[in-house]
Amino acid sequence: MNRIEHWMDGRATDNGDTRVSPVYNPATGQQTGEVVLGSLASVEAVVASARRAAGGWGSSSLSARTKVLFAYREIVNRRIDEVARVISDEHGKVVSDARGEVQRGLEVVEYACGIPTLLKGEYSDQVSTGVDLFSYRQPLGVVVGITPFNFPAMVPMWMFPIAIATGNSFILKPSERDPSAALLMAEMWREAGLPEGVFSVLQGDVEVVNGLLDHPGVDAVSFVGSTPIAKAIHARATASGKRVQALGGAKNHSIILPDADIDFAAQHLVAAAFGSAGERCMAISASIMVGDVAETLLEKVSVMAREVRVGPGSDPTSEMGPVVTKTAQERIEGLISLGASQGATVVVDGRGIKVSGHENGFFVGPTVLDGVSTEMDVYRQEIFGPVLSNIRVSTVDEAIALINANPYGNGTAIFTSSGDAARRFHREVKVGMIGINVPIPVPMAYYSFGGWKDSLFGDYHIHGPEGVRFYTRGKAVTQRWPNAKVGDAASFHFPTAK
Repeated sequence: MNRIEHWMDGRATDNGDTRVSPVYNPATGQQTGEVVLGSLASVEAVVASARRAAGGWGSSSLSARTKVLFAYREIVNRRIDEVARVISDEHGKVVSDARGEVQRGLEVVEYACGIPTLLKGEYSDQVSTGVDLFSYRQPLGVVVGITPFNFPAMVPMWMFPIAIATGNSFILKPSERDPSAALLMAEMWREAGLPEGVFSVLQGDVEVVNGLLDHPGVDAVSFVGSTPIAKAIHARATASGKRVQALGGAKNHSIILPDADIDFAAQHLVAAAFGSAGERCMAISASIMVGDVAETLLEKVSVMAREVRVGPGSDPTSEMGPVVTKTAQERIEGLISLGASQGATVVVDGRGIKVSGHENGFFVGPTVLDGVSTEMDVYRQEIFGPVLSNIRVSTVDEAIALINANPYGNGTAIFTSSGDAARRFHREVKVGMIGINVPIPVPMAYYSFGGWKDSLFGDYHIHGPEGVRFYTRGKAVTQRWPNAKVGDAASFHFPTAK
C-alpha cells in the first residue's frame, strides 16, 4: 500500500498526522494507496517553513532564480513520462493525455524562465526639477495553490513556476484523489536546487484548506475547482485580507453554423467532449446546432462517439479512460437518466459500459443527448463527464443569447467559414476564452487563462502576464538627492512638479 505524505523542508514527511484517505486506480476500482491528511498543526508547520524561506528567496538575484527554473524545466522534461504514468494511474486519463497535460505545464515553466524581462520596471527621469520616479514589483511572500483532481500536474504548474520565479514561497494543496504527482514535482524542485521551504506540499481535506485560508502568514491564494467552492474560498480568504484568484466551474458551449466544415466540426466536438472522459473545465459539454446543420452533424457525432475506444489509461490503444471515482460514475449516470426523464433523447448511451478485464473500473462511455433544453438538469449542471448535450436553435442570435444567459463564462467556440460571423461571435459573447474553429481555446502560457461571470472570482486570470501581476505588488519610488548649492525649499502646499 503506497503511502503519500506531505513535502516540507525538502523532504517527504507525515509530520505526525494520522488521518488518511484512500487513493484508487479508477481503471480497476482497486485501492492503490493512502494519502496522509494534514492537520492544523501541519498548517502551522508548513506556513512557518515557507515564511522562513520567503525572505531569502525573495531577495535572491534574478539570475539565481532563473538558473533554478531552467534546471527544473530540464528535469521535468526528462521525467515527463514518469509523471504522466503516475497521473494516469490515479486520475484514470490515458497516458498520452497526461503527457500533454505536463507539456502544457512546462510551457508555463518556460515562460517563467523569462522572469528578468517580465519583472522589468519603469523609470522616468526629471519628473520635476532634480526628481526622478521609478517603479518595480516585489513578491507577496507566502502563496498557496489549491488545485483540482482533473489536472494534478498542469494546474499547479500554471501557478507555482510564476509564483516562485517572482520570489515567493509556494504551498501546494493538491486534490486528495490523485496526490502523487505533487510529490514528484517537489522532488524535481529539490533536484533543481530550489532552497528548502520555497516549495511545499500539504496534503489534506477541508481542515487544511480552511487552515490555510485563515492563516495570517499566507498572503495569497490561487484556486481552481467548482464554482460553489471557488465562491466560498474567495469570500473566506478575502475576509482575512488575502489576495485571491478563484477559478470556478464551466458550461462550455460550441456553436455550429450551417456554413461550417461539418466533418471537421464533428471530429473536434467528439474529441473536446470526450477527451479525458469530459473531466476538463474546458470540455465542450453543450453543442448548439444552428438551423439545418443539426441532423447531419448529430449523425456524424453519434457515429464517432460510438467508435471511441474506452479502456484503461495505461493501454496505448485507449482513447478515453474512466472517470475519477465511483461516486463520479454514479453521479454522471444519474444525470443522464434524469435528462432522459426530462425529455432529452439518449442517442448514444454510455451508462453501464463494461471494459473487459476491468469490470470494476469507474467507466462511463461517451454519451450523446439530443433535444436538450436550458431547463434540464443536464444543461444546468456542470456534469464533468463524457456527456455531450445538443441544443437546436434557428439563428446565430439565439445561440449567442443562450450562451450569454448561462451563469458560466469560461470558454466557448464557434465552427464557421464566415469571418463576419466569427468576429461578431467573439465580440458579443460574454465569455473569457473564445475559440474560432478551435473547440478547447486554452491560451498559451504567455497569455492568461480565465473566464468571466461564475467561472472566476477575483480580478486576475491565471499564468501569463496576469499571473506575474497576481504574485507581485507594485512599488513606486520618487527620489531626489538634495543639492546644497541649489537648495530645495520645503512647502506646506501639496507637492507639484516644477
